[in-house]
Amino acid sequence: MSAKLRVAVVGAGPAGIYAADILHRSERDFEVEIDLFERLPAPYGLVRYGVAPDHPRIKGIITALRQVLDEGNIRYFGNVNYGTDITLADLQRHYHAVIFATGAITDAPLNIPGINAAESHGAADFVNWFDGHPDVPRTWELNAEQVAVVGNGNVALDISRMLVKDPEELLATEIPENVYEGLRKNPLKQLHVFGRKGPTQVKFTPLELRELGEVNGVDMVLDERDFELIDDYLTEQAKSNKQMLVISRILGKWRDEQRAREAGEVPAADRQLHLHFWSKPVAVLLDEAGSVRAIKLQRTRPDGAGGVIDTDEFTEIPVQALYRAVGYFGSPLASVPFDSQRGIIPNIAGRVIAGADPAATASGDSAAGDAEVPAEPVTGVYATGWIKRGPVGLIGATKSDAKETIDSLLADWQAGAVWQPEVTETEAIPALLAERGINYITVEGWHRLDEHEIALGEAVGRPRIKVVPRDEMVAISNAAD
Repeated sequence: MSAKLRVAVVGAGPAGIYAADILHRSERDFEVEIDLFERLPAPYGLVRYGVAPDHPRIKGIITALRQVLDEGNIRYFGNVNYGTDITLADLQRHYHAVIFATGAITDAPLNIPGINAAESHGAADFVNWFDGHPDVPRTWELNAEQVAVVGNGNVALDISRMLVKDPEELLATEIPENVYEGLRKNPLKQLHVFGRKGPTQVKFTPLELRELGEVNGVDMVLDERDFELIDDYLTEQAKSNKQMLVISRILGKWRDEQRAREAGEVPAADRQLHLHFWSKPVAVLLDEAGSVRAIKLQRTRPDGAGGVIDTDEFTEIPVQALYRAVGYFGSPLASVPFDSQRGIIPNIAGRVIAGADPAATASGDSAAGDAEVPAEPVTGVYATGWIKRGPVGLIGATKSDAKETIDSLLADWQAGAVWQPEVTETEAIPALLAERGINYITVEGWHRLDEHEIALGEAVGRPRIKVVPRDEMVAISNAAD
């Protein structure tokens, strides 16, 4: 066995960077070489392209990720697409193992009639647009006065806040210029957010909810009927959940403010944001031209055990556009097993497996090995992050997740159960990419782009202005000093 472990990591978001860092810092008596491949010119994944620009606290995470890259122990190859620019066969020829950390970047489906109308959008697409993702169109149609957002998680609240917030307030952020111009033309008056469960079962955090209520010129509107449905099970659960207690206080404050408006004690705002609970979308209704005209909802009620039961009550709310924020979903990768039901790479403790029943396969699920078709580990192939476990958990979970995968990889390395590469020279990969004409970006190139964006922002009193076109990002990154 070679005295040096060579590992490729595909995906330079938090999951990939943390996995590389944990491997580098692991206790061992052998050398490691780690190469990090990212399909976009810039690193950081959803931290750069999946978080609303008015969340400055995310910069602390970016600082930590940058420190890992800047230490010089991990090589960064940006603008390299796995499956075309570099393949699994290439990685097997040059490395002992590969860790896939490609995340979950598409929208989970919402299978109801009318959902594919032109005015029905996935959350990921909209977030990519307002975060300046280089691979999405620069324009976005914002011409609806009444809009629906389906989902009760943080992404749903991010989308809602971006839709109702005064674009002038976003100029203090790194929002791209084309996004600011698009939001300035938004005629939105009524925004409706729907969740099929109750107000004590929401997935968003108190901070996200509080921020939504602090948007200027917008009234929060709630239906008192939503708070009349009592479920003893949920009530007891909420008593021991500190986050839910805070959320209940926030909702209670908004209900008090609404009563004051209805009594004429305070004036109403020009725009309203309605939170609807116990509301299950069952159809998007279209007009004769095929455009969205309303959303049809079925009233639900608690089942006494934490779930919901459908009722016979239906309602329609006029909207001209819809955003579905019902979760992210992973994408298949060339030559790698994929669970199309869950949107993950099937694995046990980070070891990618093949031949298992997808329904029984989950990260760390030892039952996967007991499926009718035995699960077989795929030598040298590992997964971490959301592509490993699904789109759940925050940064803390991502770190522990990466640790589990690295532990599995190191155990396999000690047992000799990894690839045996033919080419181990350090400069072989740069030479291969250059031979294929891949205009890859190093960490120094990313620094050039980063400094350029910061300089663009400083010129107009902003923290940063993102460069959006991919070719421009690559040109700036690879410009001669």
